[in-house]
Amino acid sequence: MRSLRTTLLAAVLLSGAAVPTAAFADDGAGFTIKDPRITESSGLAASRVHPGVYWTHNDQDEPRVFAVDAKTGETVATVTLSGVGKPRDMEAISIGPDGYVYVGDIGDNADSWKHVWIYRFPEPRALKDITVQATQYVVQYEGGPRNAEAMMVHPKTGRVYIASKHEDGGGLYEGPARLATGATNVFRRIGEVPWVTDGAFSPDGTELVLRSYFSARGYAWSGGRLGKEHPVGAPIQGQSESVTYTSDGSALMFGTEGEQSEVVRREVERKPGGESPPGGTGTAKPGGGAASQTDDGNGLAVPAGALAVAVLAVLAFRSRRRRSQG
Repeated sequence: MRSLRTTLLAAVLLSGAAVPTAAFADDGAGFTIKDPRITESSGLAASRVHPGVYWTHNDQDEPRVFAVDAKTGETVATVTLSGVGKPRDMEAISIGPDGYVYVGDIGDNADSWKHVWIYRFPEPRALKDITVQATQYVVQYEGGPRNAEAMMVHPKTGRVYIASKHEDGGGLYEGPARLATGATNVFRRIGEVPWVTDGAFSPDGTELVLRSYFSARGYAWSGGRLGKEHPVGAPIQGQSESVTYTSDGSALMFGTEGEQSEVVRREVERKPGGESPPGGTGTAKPGGGAASQTDDGNGLAVPAGALAVAVLAVLAFRSRRRRSQG
């Protein structure tokens, strides 16, 4: 993947293409996360109990998650997890059909950890600052350590999936039918996917969306396996980190890292009768057309004007992060 990013950067710089100052602007519906404590929003999940509330978390942080109100962007609850160790790199969050919130402490930039962790706790019925007892699961990958930022819990079966983020591409890994404590949960590779930063199942469990820095892809999901693939309209953001469906499945919410980070809404197109169109689930923002995109043949659908800025931002961010982590 490093060579692909380098090629993209070189091509844009050599072309001399202008980058508009509004490359990252978006006037679609969404919200801005206002809590100054949330500086690395790495995962996003729509609450099943509280409509219009989204769970998020920092990656390098204490064991805690935040509930953010989409109407105001304000934090309405902070949940601290007890019974777990110090997180290393929390990268994903998802809610299962059992009413539990799952947090993936799965980042491993050096591909060196013998195991990673998943934390699980019941979604609170009341929105307030609380401490909850969480369960910690030990996870290993078939084939050895993998860096990953995407963890998805299927909304019908409750099975947990992780999409790895490896330099030579990504893989989709399936966990056991039920996670177990007191034992290692081995995740086995069941498919090939692009290099991604997050993913989400649709509420009905028939679609899996995976996003990368520059694009998003949707996959039909049937029988626990990937089906037909199609592009999904996604915004270009400075540090594209997260995606989730709204609780009713009518839209996708795309998040980014940083202080005062934005969450952008993209409506899900439906044919009459509710069927998704063959061209993809993402639509233009309300009242306008989708940004012009190009595809490099590797699943990277990139608005031409924003490409140089996006690539430079990503490379600079990752370089600083790896140096800071030693």
